[in-house]
Amino acid sequence: MKKRTIKLSAVTAIGFLILIFSSTNLWAEDEAKPSASADVGVFSQYIWRGYELSKDSIVIQPSVTVGYKDVSFNLWGNLDTDVYTDTRDEAQFNETDMTLSYDKSFGMVSLGVGYIYYALDAIDDSQEIYLSLGLDTLLSPSLTVYREISHLPSWYISLGISHSFELPKEMTLDLAGSVGYYASDDDDFVKVDDNFNPTTDKYNAFHNGLISVGLTIPVGKFFSVVPMIAYSFPLTNDADNLIKSSSLSDKSDFVFGGVTASLSF
Repeated sequence: MKKRTIKLSAVTAIGFLILIFSSTNLWAEDEAKPSASADVGVFSQYIWRGYELSKDSIVIQPSVTVGYKDVSFNLWGNLDTDVYTDTRDEAQFNETDMTLSYDKSFGMVSLGVGYIYYALDAIDDSQEIYLSLGLDTLLSPSLTVYREISHLPSWYISLGISHSFELPKEMTLDLAGSVGYYASDDDDFVKVDDNFNPTTDKYNAFHNGLISVGLTIPVGKFFSVVPMIAYSFPLTNDADNLIKSSSLSDKSDFVFGGVTASLSF
């Protein structure tokens, strides 16, 4: 992948997070220990916020997370085994994301703040900051607000629910659902009409829905395997038009699945 320079806004965001961490006496000595995990997911398709980012190829998505107390850093990547828009018959590592986050629980309430840098091939890199709120109650509702701060400034708001059912041999059946809303602040991020022609109206609409079913299968103390299947679909006509206009297959709803192997310690 090409070399990239982290913009000033990225440095500012990281500095802001570090300031928050320092104010909570994060580095005070106690019994907390560092944690680490590694995942490898293999999926039939790469779907992100309703958008189809791969077609007719398997994608492999490795991820590594290290954490200490309430701070964690995640490195995630996407390897497309046969990029649909490229004539070269080879696998390409076309995305690397870096996330710095801080999460804190207060009884039933959990709060999180973070910064994400999306290093992308062929298009401009992207950066987001986000704030999340979760409740440890029925269906575990969560609300996350993302703000794009570099490329196509916009807001993305995600509301999700999830529940896990305990099964024999410490397995769990994991159900989840979410809806997303996009609000653009950029003249280039606009609605498209029914003929997929850009309009002059900034995109502002309920965007995508996602439902998923997974099965967590523990293998020993530190290892687990999670097969899953998911369905992604647009929530409004404006979303349907926008997703179809950028889709590789002229579709706006997708069924995809795969399996993730996880190691944590």
